[in-house]
Formats: sequence, structure tokens, C-alpha cells
Amino acid sequence: MDANLNAELLDNLLTIAGRPAPTRKRVRVWSMSGVERLSFPDGATAIFKYAKKPFDNEDRALRLAHTHGVPVPKVHASAVLGGWLGMLLEDLGPAIREADDLDGAAAAVVLHRTPTAAGLPVLGRARLRSLPSRALDHLDQLRKEERWQAADDIEDALDRIVRAAEARSAGATVAPFGWVHSEFHPTSLHISQSGWKLLDFARAFTGPGLLDLASWHGTLDTPDPVRLRVFLEVYVTEGGTPDALAERGGLAAEKWALGWHRMWAVEWFMEQAIRWINDPSTDPAYIKTVRRHLTDVLQLLEV
Repeated sequence: MDANLNAELLDNLLTIAGRPAPTRKRVRVWSMSGVERLSFPDGATAIFKYAKKPFDNEDRALRLAHTHGVPVPKVHASAVLGGWLGMLLEDLGPAIREADDLDGAAAAVVLHRTPTAAGLPVLGRARLRSLPSRALDHLDQLRKEERWQAADDIEDALDRIVRAAEARSAGATVAPFGWVHSEFHPTSLHISQSGWKLLDFARAFTGPGLLDLASWHGTLDTPDPVRLRVFLEVYVTEGGTPDALAERGGLAAEKWALGWHRMWAVEWFMEQAIRWINDPSTDPAYIKTVRRHLTDVLQLLEV
């Protein structure tokens, strides 16, 4: 982000919030977003978070979540400038420990019980089964730009998933269906002396809650259906709907969830490659990740 634009965006937020100029310390910055901790002369602190599309609706999602009783950081102020969203957020301070599976299950129960919020994007069955077709569209656009030329195996895998998507997408709206955090990992659950709060709602949507549960253990390791099944059972024990354990699309819940979560990730990575990042130098890394996830999808969805 341009430094002058960044400074102007922060000035706008400080004006809205009625706060003086702070000292700034970077926490995490990448090409599409950044997080800083602000320290004010009176000793107070706040978080300055900024992001561009498609992460520029997080202030709305956080306010909706707060309105419905989900523990989230308070939004002190938000503004948009030059296509960038800026937010002044409550500073939660240091966490007292990392979140574990019991914490994750309990937080997911609270989120998935929250009434569906109008205005969030919806991922129902039709949208879910369209993911492999959308990924093929991204591949076509990449090839028109003379990129991803040696990706016939990716095209073949997506074609196979397209043919199976109608049957395998069945059960998409079986409970839990509603709020999906979409970046539901232990790092997104902040635990302090006063309790827990969920962070990072930039890509929240309405859809199958099982996608959240499938994302909890991350995507770096080989998907582990047995481990997810245990997590689903903990979720139900903590008050989640027993339907979370129900078979759907002809598959066990854990395989369905992991398979469609990886397919959702594939489509997202390919959209990043052609639309949001659109940097040919990153293609080898994206291709490697997409191939790995597609191998998992074929196995998990049994196509």
C-alpha cells in the first residue's frame, strides 16, 4: 500500500474516532492487508488494520457479528480510501495461551448458532457445486495470458470433480448452515483472562458450517478424516447440532467437509492467481498448492 495513502487513511480514522496521532508498530503486513498496533499519548492502544478487495468488508462483518452476540473485537472506526478499507479496532492485548480443539469447538458452536446475517455472501449448494467450474474458468483465463500452460493434470482433475459435483454437493444446507468464519484456525481465536474473541472476519459468509470445522487444523498437512471426526464429535458434545455428524453427498461428514473445504481453497487460490494477486512470478507456488489440494479433493470426495 502506498505510504501516503496509508497515512491519509489512518488520519481519517483518527479524526472519526477523535484520537491524537499515535506511535505505530507493524504486527503483520503483506501485499493485500496489514496490521499495526497504535500507542496513544495517554497510554491507550488500538489496532490499525487495512485491506483491499476482497477483504474490504470486514468492518461490516465484525459489526454484524457483534450485533448478534459473537465475541469479536470492537470496531472503533472504519473508512474507505482509494479502494482500501481501514479500521481502528479494539486491542485485545497478548493472549494467555493458544487455542486448543475444545476452544475451537466451543467457539464454532457459538458462531454457528448465530442468526444468519443479511448481506453476507451465500455459499449454498448451487454455489458449492459450481466451485470446480469456476476454477476451470480461472484456468482458462490464466492460459489466455500464456500462464499455467503445463497444467493439463489440473484441468483433468477439475473436469472429474465437475462431473461428480452434483451428487457430492448434496447436504450442503444440512445444519450447521449459517455463519461461516472461513479463516477458522487457532490463530483466529484470541484467548485472554476475560474469555475468547474471534478475529479475522474478512471473508465471512453464509454457508455450510462444516467448512469452518474442516479448516481448524489447517491445510499444510495431509487431511486427516479421523482427526476431524473426533473434532466433530467434540463440537456436538459442546452443544453443536448432531447433524454435523450426518452423512451427506454419499460421504461421511468428515470426508465431505474436508473435500469441499479443499475445493473451496483451490478455487480461491486460482482466483487469487488471476485476479487479486495476478503476479506470474507466484505461479509456481500456486500451481504446487493447487495440485496438492486437488489430489486431496479427488481422494476425499471419491471421484
